[in-house]
Amino acid sequence: MAKMQRNTLLVILSFFAIYFIWGSTYLWNKIAVTELPAFMLAGIRFVTAGSLIFIISKFLGLPLKISKQEFKNTFIAGFLFLTFGNGVVVWALKFVDSGFAALEVSAQPLVVLLMMRIIQGKKIQPMSIIGVILGIIGIFLLVGQKEIIAQEGAILGMILIFICMLSWSYGSLFVGKAELPKNFFVNTGYQMLTSGLSLMIISTFLGEKWSSPLTWSTPVIWSMLLLIIFGSIITFTAFNYLLRIVSPDKVATSTYVNPIVAMILGWYFLNENITLQSAIASVVLLTGVYFINTKKSLTILSRFSGKRIPKKIIE
Repeated sequence: MAKMQRNTLLVILSFFAIYFIWGSTYLWNKIAVTELPAFMLAGIRFVTAGSLIFIISKFLGLPLKISKQEFKNTFIAGFLFLTFGNGVVVWALKFVDSGFAALEVSAQPLVVLLMMRIIQGKKIQPMSIIGVILGIIGIFLLVGQKEIIAQEGAILGMILIFICMLSWSYGSLFVGKAELPKNFFVNTGYQMLTSGLSLMIISTFLGEKWSSPLTWSTPVIWSMLLLIIFGSIITFTAFNYLLRIVSPDKVATSTYVNPIVAMILGWYFLNENITLQSAIASVVLLTGVYFINTKKSLTILSRFSGKRIPKKIIE
């Protein structure tokens, strides 16, 4: 596919989006989930975002009609990435800090790499082996903290996030070969709308207590609006735009920035504690992710839009 014409200002704004806005979604989700049921929250977010994407697509004259196979695949991808991958992580935020969740999620490239080795038999490059070793050490340092494990529900939260990473990682392999709508904006709309409806059904099945937005507190209302407009629509569009403009290894640098942003915002706004061991774990883990995302390793990891793995469980 030919490269799109580069707009320097648009590139800068897009990088700002994938660095800082995506890193902020952990804070927004954490604020909202303290008051709203997790699956209801995620369901409303994605149904609204998906509906807005369809309205925008219609206004822009983009064709919304897709084949049955494309619809089936968007449903599966939406389930792996958003229904399960995002919905359960939001639920896990009830038990762990937002910064901790972001740091654990940053190990996703490691999980993808190992899954591709196990499922597809792909050879792991030498630099990636170093990354895997560092990643495992970083995760061990992160989850092995007594003060965190002692918190009620913390272990459950850690396990849920890890399972979600498996879901996202398998989804990464799935979308690399699946027949999906050619227009990424329309593809995103279908994934968000179908996953949002699925999350609402799950919420109803689990007996979550729904509430009217009129009863929500001001911080929750603002968090939801930010998640829908910035976290779902604008940032994902910026991500796909960058994949067509710059090299995928530059886009992958958001993997190193998001957890730091999430940890700082969680510390500043929610008084979340950043321990020395967490800081050390973040350095080791993100160094491992760097080795995995080096140019040689990207030939293995690049599976989303033909270029790289999908970014953010909770974005």
